[in-house]
Amino acid sequence: MARFTSRGSRSTVDIALVVPLSGPAGLFGPSAEACADLAVEDINAMGGILDRPVRLHAVDAGAPLPELAARIGRMVDLGQIDGVVGWHLSNARKVITPQTAGRIPYVYTTFYEGGEDSDGVYMVGETPDQQLFPALRWLRAELGIRRWCVIGNDYVWPRETARAAKEFAATTADIEILGETYIPLGGRRFGHALDLVRDSPAQGVLLFMVGADCAAFNRAFARAGLDDGRLRLSMMIGEDVLYAGGPDSTRGLHTASGYFESVISPEGMDFGSRYVRRFGTVAPALNNIGESCYEGMLLFASLAETARSLDLRAIERHAAQVSYGGPRGEVRVRGAHTTQPVFLADADALRFSVLAELGR
Repeated sequence: MARFTSRGSRSTVDIALVVPLSGPAGLFGPSAEACADLAVEDINAMGGILDRPVRLHAVDAGAPLPELAARIGRMVDLGQIDGVVGWHLSNARKVITPQTAGRIPYVYTTFYEGGEDSDGVYMVGETPDQQLFPALRWLRAELGIRRWCVIGNDYVWPRETARAAKEFAATTADIEILGETYIPLGGRRFGHALDLVRDSPAQGVLLFMVGADCAAFNRAFARAGLDDGRLRLSMMIGEDVLYAGGPDSTRGLHTASGYFESVISPEGMDFGSRYVRRFGTVAPALNNIGESCYEGMLLFASLAETARSLDLRAIERHAAQVSYGGPRGEVRVRGAHTTQPVFLADADALRFSVLAELGR
């Protein structure tokens, strides 16, 4: 790894890539790193950012939160990084933003519960109104699924997303949230959650679980026979979770995302083929979570290039003009978020098959 020097004396743009390398979400780390590395190679091949090559410095988002906050704070204080990019859980974002707000750009790449407004933070990922609510409407209209229960990990994103889902259901005809329960990150005691599903008249489960936890719950769900006649809508899942759960755990499993490898588009197919050429057939599974880190790097570069600066005020003044072309097609900045297509897919054994583009 390259040695750090202070911000003013460097000829590079240095970015902390904050992705989970341990913990329940560590399943996503290899694909996130690979996609970010590919983005850096592409950006540097086009001249870098502000005519300077880009360097990444991996930071484990799965580390204890006080350690993560301290490390990012130290890197910012010492001028070692020009920005932060990464896919990580909302509880990690909550400790990173106090270290970066008003100081350096921070691109958060995952779908999340919404409401982030810290100074200098830009979001690649979908919020519930872009992803979850359209998926619920489609499943109600097309499959008649109107009664749901919620199973989630016990932290910010699942609880806040469940709250948003309940508010949405309260104002939407024929959609009901009938019950909810939460399991600690890393937990494997699913008995109460399975009983909730079994005893509920819910037709579907909103599954707000992470990585290895989600894969383990899917296995337990299938072993209990609860996949017979009940649908799951899982909002944090990629092909790596399907592989970890196994083909017997995916019947009736759905998700929604701005990217799937199975979306047939010139941009997506080109990205997939370049990923395989670069990393080989044994590369980490290409999935929406890893791909979001590629998008995050493109967004960071586009924000800086459009502003011709890494200064937050300059970026803010020019952000409305920012757009770029990537694996998801044309992406534009609207406020602190991006606009992009969102697709609904179901699991066919160990891959996702796109059912519809939501909102169309």
